[in-house]
Amino acid sequence: AAYLQKSGLSVVVLERRHVIGGAAVTEEIIPGFKFSRASYLLSLLRPQIYKDLELKRHGLKIYFRDPYSFTPLLESVDGRPPRSLLLWADMVKNQQQIAQFSKKDSEAYPKYLDFMDRLVSAIDPLLDAPPVDMAAITQGSLLERVKSLRSLQPLIKAGITLGSQFPKYYEVLTGPVSKILDRWFESEPLKGTLAVDAVIGAMVGPSTPGSGYVLLHHVMGDIEGRKGSWGYVEGGMGMVSNAIAKAATEAGAEIYTEKVVEKILVDNNGKAYGVVLQDGTEVHSRLVLSNASPHHTFLKLTPQEQLSEEFITMISQFDAKSPVTKINVAVDRLPNFLSMPNTADGRPLPHHQCSIFLNTERMNLLDEAHEEACQGKPSTRPMMELCIPSSLDPTLAPPGCHVISIFSQYTPYTLTGGRQWDEEEKNRYADNAQKLKTAEAIKYHHKKALF
Repeated sequence: AAYLQKSGLSVVVLERRHVIGGAAVTEEIIPGFKFSRASYLLSLLRPQIYKDLELKRHGLKIYFRDPYSFTPLLESVDGRPPRSLLLWADMVKNQQQIAQFSKKDSEAYPKYLDFMDRLVSAIDPLLDAPPVDMAAITQGSLLERVKSLRSLQPLIKAGITLGSQFPKYYEVLTGPVSKILDRWFESEPLKGTLAVDAVIGAMVGPSTPGSGYVLLHHVMGDIEGRKGSWGYVEGGMGMVSNAIAKAATEAGAEIYTEKVVEKILVDNNGKAYGVVLQDGTEVHSRLVLSNASPHHTFLKLTPQEQLSEEFITMISQFDAKSPVTKINVAVDRLPNFLSMPNTADGRPLPHHQCSIFLNTERMNLLDEAHEEACQGKPSTRPMMELCIPSSLDPTLAPPGCHVISIFSQYTPYTLTGGRQWDEEEKNRYADNAQKLKTAEAIKYHHKKALF
């Protein structure tokens, strides 16, 4: 909306909920505690958007995280406290941490990052390039073919960047991440930690072909010129949406909340010319853009007679399922880990500020959790990423208290036997997650947990 309005069009945004932002919202669902309800970290927003929409001027403030991941282990050695793996931006610290488990891996780790950085440098420009129109290349007029061939230039540059290593990089994009990580490393805590970025948010396990591509997206982020960085947004992720909205309204766009679209208006020529709201109001326009899912947009909002059977079948078969159950928790003290105990004053330590990975010390744990969900069972030992944004952002919780985001998987949409999720099933899953956190020696007193 901001870009279109700045280009000279007249734009209206119709938001179904009372708050804008979709998955990137901040809501005070427990009095005094502000939660990023779904999206919880910032990294993959394209750098050009920051500049074009002047998001910092519109109030966007980032808290950078260093370290960026903490993996506490269940096992102990010779009666000593359990170990953990803490990864930083500093390579020397990382190698010291990894050497606890494998000196060979500590030496391989910087080479692995260089390998992935080269792939990122090749793929990153393609994200902003228009897709290649193969039909125009093979069937279009001479002029269309010439224009389309020009669109191949970013792809050709990517191939040149990868050079003779292209077959290995192709495997990263198409193969299972377990095969890639096994080739580089031998220690399970490191492989398990890195594998999280290849499966998180996706209904795949480390042994699933294509999981390497998910990993790529988690290493190609960029925040204010810091490659691979992930950060907390002051005030929660809703402040990203608010900053973009301010840029849009400043340019003249109109934004309305609590406006539920019931139907997209389509004329006899198949051209959309507006929408009908839940209250019967018609809003006419030259163009309709939908940010709802493809399923909802084409199977619920669009008149079915305007779509071909082939197209409807294609949309119906499009798999957008995610295995994630997000749990937001308000606590009156920080989690306490046996491997890195809290200090007496209760102040956040470095490992509280990053992503905390549980049940990830071995890759096979992720595969086992994934297999259970494929059978319609919530994982008995789910992978969990805990983030405590209030460890850096004091605006989210009362003094001494914190908000914890638990991004957990794997949970199937439909349970075994066709059962649907109800409050009993949700509570059973949350209780299991709580039990597992206790097993990980995370001792905290929670005020309330909400899905």
